[in-house]
Amino acid sequence: MAQRSANQTLRRLTIIVAIQWMGATLGLPLLPLFLERRGGTPSLVGLVMAAFFVAGVLTQFVFGHLADKFGRRKLLILGLVTYGLASMTYLLPVAAPWLGLTRALQGASAGAIEVTSLSAVASLFPEAERGRAVSRIFAAQLFGIAVGPVVGVIASVHDLGWAFFVTGVVSLIAALVATRTNLGDREYDPSPLPRLQWSSQLVGALVAACASGLAIGVYEACWSLLMHAHHASTLQIRLSWTFFSVPWVVLSRWGGWLADHANRRFIALAGLLNGAFFLSLYPHIHNNNLMLVLGSCESVGASLSVPSISSLMSQGSAHRELSRRQGLYTTSNTAALALAAGVSGFLFTINSTLPFTLIAVISATLALSTLFWWRHVTGRIFPTVA
Repeated sequence: MAQRSANQTLRRLTIIVAIQWMGATLGLPLLPLFLERRGGTPSLVGLVMAAFFVAGVLTQFVFGHLADKFGRRKLLILGLVTYGLASMTYLLPVAAPWLGLTRALQGASAGAIEVTSLSAVASLFPEAERGRAVSRIFAAQLFGIAVGPVVGVIASVHDLGWAFFVTGVVSLIAALVATRTNLGDREYDPSPLPRLQWSSQLVGALVAACASGLAIGVYEACWSLLMHAHHASTLQIRLSWTFFSVPWVVLSRWGGWLADHANRRFIALAGLLNGAFFLSLYPHIHNNNLMLVLGSCESVGASLSVPSISSLMSQGSAHRELSRRQGLYTTSNTAALALAAGVSGFLFTINSTLPFTLIAVISATLALSTLFWWRHVTGRIFPTVA
């Protein structure tokens, strides 16, 4: 019964996460134009777009603390309801600065959904099966990110408010489903939370999260600019995101299998170094079709390693600290992403190669430091015999 309940929860969370990220990216390509029609200047549009990530950085650990204290299900429902209502506000006839509050609420809510869903999976599945479980959640995220912009093509800038409204309705429906979903919460414990167990293992996971986030931040700010500088067509730029996402979705289960059967430390390190290598390589490739293929090759390494990093983060943790650990992990990743995105845009104006090369070196250095942080950590987890 317990295993069946855990698998049911995983299926429901997979659908919820996929829908949420699909909604988050549905109108993303047209959102800057939508904000301009509401009176937003280029600098204001940048601030509104950044509000999503800033809110995530500021709230994710707090949400992890609340989930450990009061239960994940309550926080997941709150996140879905808030996200749904915030999405509906795009229909309101308000100026662009007010929509910055909408983006901030969406970012905070998305953070709550991510923290609760991943920590719930860590709570429900034993450590020897955790990699395969979390890989489903990450695959759902990438699926939503890949499909969202494609579905959003049917909406014009004028209709974008209605597209977000539909997303809000779907989010509210998902909240109803969450009310009847087991997220691994136990009976409410009014006693103070135990102190977070700081260890070299947790520090290594946070360092790995930063290494990954830095690379993503460069892509957020500079990937389209780089392809445009290499005379890529609009179709090639759109396809580049699809070529990256599809292998991840397809191979994510293999990444979960590796996390549960191979040495997680080595798989995680290989994936991080793989990402840094490709990041440094792209500025020197001037064949855009080859860029699409290389993006898929990079995605293979990422899909096979991310479940190992996430599993190491939660490995050996107490039940009432899982959400706080997840909050720290996602905060580290999002903060590094935001920092790299902000710096990379400036560096790109100096030299198009500079942000890719510099961040690749920093990311690889952080990745190699996990050899020190994880030197005493058990890499392989064997199933416990009942």
